[in-house]
Amino acid sequence: MTVTIPAADTIDTGQLRQLREADPLIRILDVREGFEFETVHIPGSYNVPLDTLGEHAGDLAELEHPIVLVCQSGGRATQAHSRLTASGKDTLHILEGGMNSWIGSGGEVTRGENQRWAMDRQIRLMAGTVALGSVLLSAFVPKAKWIAAGIGAGLTYVSVTDDCPITPFVAMLPYNRTDRCDIAGVLEDLNREAT
Repeated sequence: MTVTIPAADTIDTGQLRQLREADPLIRILDVREGFEFETVHIPGSYNVPLDTLGEHAGDLAELEHPIVLVCQSGGRATQAHSRLTASGKDTLHILEGGMNSWIGSGGEVTRGENQRWAMDRQIRLMAGTVALGSVLLSAFVPKAKWIAAGIGAGLTYVSVTDDCPITPFVAMLPYNRTDRCDIAGVLEDLNREAT
């Protein structure tokens, strides 16, 4: 079976399966937070959270093999793509729909012992709870409705910019804490496998 590297930056789950069969050394970088990666990930993928990736984009751009970027739904992988492209990486792809699509298509996954909600789901729960609570509170304190308006404005900002400024704070919650990414170890593994 001959598989060519797609010219498009976005690939679907079927293309990723074909690429993995054709090149077992293809690099899959999961740019979600460590706790999300520990909960569920594609076997053989490496966890390099988006904030860590930014600091080491040059090192990652030097990898010889193609890289497929994965996050929960595609937003963080798109940001990682921009950073790596700016650092000179040209064989770079985004898994369309991220882990949601991979799991939905029946893709093989490794599940950890601790099952936690994905970052975007936690943020939606928090935003919804605060908005609902402020609307209920506004029955007694009319100005509390502005809290709900602020949440709505924040969600609009996140949708337009595809950047959520509260993500780092949610990642610091006690149940989301994991060991930091060992970027030196990841880079060593990626480079060792290339030879």
